[in-house]
Amino acid sequence: MPETSLQAHRKRVVCSAEHAHRARSSQRVMTHDLFSTPPSAAERAAQLRDVLNHHAHLYYVLDTPELPDAEYDRLFRELQALEAQHPELLTPDSPTQRVGGKALDAFASVRHAVPMLSIRTETDTEASGAESFDTRIRKELGLTPDDPQVDYVAELKFDGLAMSLRYENGVLVQAATRGDGETGEDVTHNIRTIGQIPLKLVASGNSQAVPAVLEVRGEVYIARADFEALNERQRARIAAGEKGEKTFVNPRNAAAGAVRQLDPTIAAQRPLSFFAYSLTLPPTTSTSTSAEEQAPAGAQGQQQTQAENTPLEASTQALSQLGIQTHHQALEQLRAWGLPVSSHTSCVQGAAGLIAFHQRIAAERDSLPFDIDGVVYKVNSLQQQAQLGFVTREPRWAVAHKYPAQEQLTTVLDIDVQVGRTGKLTPVAKLAPVFVGGVTVTNATLHNEDEARRKDVRIGDTVVVRRAGDVIPEVVSVIAEKRLHEAQLFTMPTHCPVCGSVAVREEGEADHRCSGGLFCSAQRKQAILHFAHRRAVDIEDLGDKLVDQLVDGGVIHTLPDIYKMGFSSLVALDRMAEKSANNVLASIEKSKHTTLPRFLFGLGIRHVGETTAKDLARHFGGIDAIMNATLEQLLQVRDVGPVVAQSVRTFFDQPHNREVVEQLQACGVQWQEGEPTAGANLPLAGQTFVLTGTLPTLSRDQAKDMLEAAGAKVAGSVSKKTHCVVAGAEAGSKLDKAKELGILVLDEAGLLALLDSHQS
Repeated sequence: MPETSLQAHRKRVVCSAEHAHRARSSQRVMTHDLFSTPPSAAERAAQLRDVLNHHAHLYYVLDTPELPDAEYDRLFRELQALEAQHPELLTPDSPTQRVGGKALDAFASVRHAVPMLSIRTETDTEASGAESFDTRIRKELGLTPDDPQVDYVAELKFDGLAMSLRYENGVLVQAATRGDGETGEDVTHNIRTIGQIPLKLVASGNSQAVPAVLEVRGEVYIARADFEALNERQRARIAAGEKGEKTFVNPRNAAAGAVRQLDPTIAAQRPLSFFAYSLTLPPTTSTSTSAEEQAPAGAQGQQQTQAENTPLEASTQALSQLGIQTHHQALEQLRAWGLPVSSHTSCVQGAAGLIAFHQRIAAERDSLPFDIDGVVYKVNSLQQQAQLGFVTREPRWAVAHKYPAQEQLTTVLDIDVQVGRTGKLTPVAKLAPVFVGGVTVTNATLHNEDEARRKDVRIGDTVVVRRAGDVIPEVVSVIAEKRLHEAQLFTMPTHCPVCGSVAVREEGEADHRCSGGLFCSAQRKQAILHFAHRRAVDIEDLGDKLVDQLVDGGVIHTLPDIYKMGFSSLVALDRMAEKSANNVLASIEKSKHTTLPRFLFGLGIRHVGETTAKDLARHFGGIDAIMNATLEQLLQVRDVGPVVAQSVRTFFDQPHNREVVEQLQACGVQWQEGEPTAGANLPLAGQTFVLTGTLPTLSRDQAKDMLEAAGAKVAGSVSKKTHCVVAGAEAGSKLDKAKELGILVLDEAGLLALLDSHQS
């Protein structure tokens, strides 16, 4: 680990006399007799790795540091120097390798050797939820009322990010997110920065030898105190004027964001922690040596069994061969190998034990140093787990028992309106700070004006606040008897509070929206990304991460700024090489030559999709005619009703939107305009076509454009209303249904002949 990262990960520790004595003992181990033969570089490096890993375990996992920081740092620097002089001595489990390497371009996919299952959630948050689970387990195990109570392990349900750690020959080789349970993302470079996770497992005491291959499942999280300290640092950076910085919403999101950083040095700055909660033994195949070379005693039988059973069943049998018969024994084995296991884990019996655990943790929840959103019950016996089996991707032998959403009283200090990326206006109650569900809450959503009126929330009210799903704070109700005489009613503003555009509420909708999509800074990123979409003007190299940089850096404010960017502006951005900058500029230049439907779609007018944009362009012929069209004229366009017509009219009634269109044209964005065409006069008007399979020369989009230019509607599914199906190679169920319904089927040649016949 680089020295700077090391300092970021280690706290200052004041050693007691006892700790100082132990430190001197460790120091003696590392100090050599003057009359003895000094160790070789390889021997010395191995000694240093062992000692440093040992003391890191004491510090991060056991919270019993025995070595002063200065001494740890001295040994760390000695190991760094040795590895620099002898690169061949560098090993993956070296403490110097926690942070390092260049940033990744993308995450690699990882297929889990043993699937990462999800756990069913018990919706009954009362004691009866635990009773229902126990009743179900006893029934499925075939137990009678006279049979003994079922043994369970009760654990915390951490509010973090599930992670799988793969160890080969005791060395951490891979860390992967859960993903969909079958496939996740390789985030090894970030997980190695977590001090609690050992880079190498070592058997201690009477523990089992570390198997050739094992996988540890656990949760990456950020403790509450660490989260608050992280946000304090963020606020300091924002106050110092650093660009692109923001505070984090909650610990879980901050942890997930850190794990998915492409640059490990960024992840190392986040105070991540880890708890292990399960052990699996996947098939013993390795990236370095053969399975036979690595397998422990009895593993050949294990491999034969694995070929016959599912990975989960094979893992259970392999654990049994290690002498691990229960889930609790597996946890203790993980602890013995140096992994952190939560101390809030209990072995309990029957429903009464589950209920007692659920109630005890509920009472302790607010005082825990980390967030949880419930507890987890697991049948302890691995044999019984195997007997119970699985349903879809959920084990029958486990359940998550959540707690009711936590509620607290506070005061509404004000009601602001926030503008989302899509222009939605949301009233937000500004609250007197209140601690709810492990988080200090200062804002709560009121969703929309109707909801605010229904709950009758007023400025100055005393309200009940809940963390819905323990994530989104919301105002539940008003304490009417505590209402002040001067409490103020909330009214949704008529104009956007960000850009001043008209705020509109369409008929039948609850939400108000800003009409200044091209102008409003709150919608800037969304507007740019939509404009650059491949179905719009198609700026191929303008992706979301680049847009974030351009907007946050003040390079782009409105759409015309895209075409005003120069080479120097792009090259100055993070991770933007000269070649990449030239590629972006080339894509921008290419996008200047577009079509009117694409341009119209790219403006992001609400309710105007690709098909409507084509209909408008075909009907009016040019952009000026569309911008100046009356409601009555817009209603004459095929498939344009009152809602769409009003949306188009409202958009172009905003002077800044018209100005953006004019500026884009001035920047060189151009298209071919034509004569206005009444849809009813087109040869295929009123007919519905469906495209299926791969055509010999035409792409699906090309065929669609040709049909729509002739007035046809192109649908995605075949029905009795379909007039014709155009089928290419490997046409599937759509072709079968067309034949079943007796619908006309054409190939590409037939389609071209049909279109040619109408042109002649």
